[in-house]
Parts: sequence; C-alpha cells; structure tokens
Amino acid sequence: MVSYRTSMQIVADLLTVTEQSGQEGIKTTSLLTKANLSHSRLSKFLENLTGAGLINKIEFDGKNTFVITPKGRQYLESYANFSSIAESFGLEL
Repeated sequence: MVSYRTSMQIVADLLTVTEQSGQEGIKTTSLLTKANLSHSRLSKFLENLTGAGLINKIEFDGKNTFVITPKGRQYLESYANFSSIAESFGLEL
C-alpha cells in the first residue's frame, strides 16, 4: 500500500530543504525537485508558508529565492518534537 505524505509532512519537508540551503536560500526549481512536488502544489504551499511568515521570498531578476525565517525554524523544531512524541505513542502524523 502506498503511503502519501500529509500536508504537515510536506510543510516540514519544505522547511527542512529551505533550512539546509542556508542564508543564500533555495530557488524554485531546486525546491521542486528536493521536495518532490509539482509546480502547482508547490505554489500553493509557498503561498501559505510566506503568508504565515515561515519563509521569505526574495525576488531578483525575475527569479524567486526562498529563505527560512526564525519563525520557520521554530515551527520545524516544534514539529520534530511533536512528531517524536506521537511516534513514541505509536501514532503516525
């Protein structure tokens, strides 16, 4: 049986990939491949993440670069803690 990722897992994946890119940020194409999402799904998630203040979008020469914010790092840390607690009780997120 195929196991699909939940929205929370996708958000965590996007934030993790963005955080790993460092201060230079990550471009849309790299984010697409590393997070394994289609462009339309990625656009919706990026809109939500920038709106929530978890990542910043930097536009330069018509290209977008994304950088994680301190609030995004805090979210990622809280998600990891919650995920490990849920897993210790035998729950899947």
